[in-house]
Amino acid sequence: MNKNISILGCGWLGKPLVIKLIEEGFTVKGSTTTTGKFDEFKNLGITPFLISLENLTTTINQFLTSEILIIALPSKNIEGFNNLVKFIEKSSVKKVLFVSSTSVYVSRNEVVTEDSQLQNSPLVTIENLFIKNTMFETTIVRFAGLFGYDRKPGNFFKNGRAIPNPEGFVNMIHQDDCVLILEKIIKKNSWNGIFNACADTHPTRRDYYLKTNADLGNEQPVFDENETTSFKIISNNKLKAALNYEFKYYDLMAFDYAHFDSQIISI
Repeated sequence: MNKNISILGCGWLGKPLVIKLIEEGFTVKGSTTTTGKFDEFKNLGITPFLISLENLTTTINQFLTSEILIIALPSKNIEGFNNLVKFIEKSSVKKVLFVSSTSVYVSRNEVVTEDSQLQNSPLVTIENLFIKNTMFETTIVRFAGLFGYDRKPGNFFKNGRAIPNPEGFVNMIHQDDCVLILEKIIKKNSWNGIFNACADTHPTRRDYYLKTNADLGNEQPVFDENETTSFKIISNNKLKAALNYEFKYYDLMAFDYAHFDSQIISI
């Protein structure tokens, strides 16, 4: 396996992924939009590159001298991604791992699989830029709501902000599971696929936010009882079968959200 990887977007998800891949012996190039992070990147063993999707230049050519490109940017800039694809086509990149979101699916009060109806959204358009390109192989991972470490769901709704759709269901995934799934796709060479990534359980929004707020010692949340229930339940069956993956944080109601930093399973 080629051990050279470029990661576009080394933020909340990309940074721990970089650390994990370096531990596994990969040589990693990482992008940032500010030179102020260069020293931090170098200390972590990352070769830093200053890259902005909004203003791509030939600087990206050296960044793309890897076989695998991971894209972990929370951007919906269609033009920027279209330009990026043109650079990829002329590079040594043969495989793209694109981090997407389950927000692409329509909420139709049903279980959602990878074949379910998609919304007409910029993110779907961006996914297709990669999926339909024959110059490289692409795998799309659609992550559910992200949590873990400093990202605590009990803090998502504060200062009396009402939580809509209390009888709908939550779809969440811990940062550790995100990292392990992306690593497993690379190691298993699982390309040209689309996967939903979400914890096994789907408590109601009412039950989930009552628990997460209580765990943090926050005030009891306020719910908008007038909103018509609309939901989707994300199925992770395809991912678990294809990757033989078992979620570390499979039960969203099974641990204390105030202390889950100390419950983290080593990755």
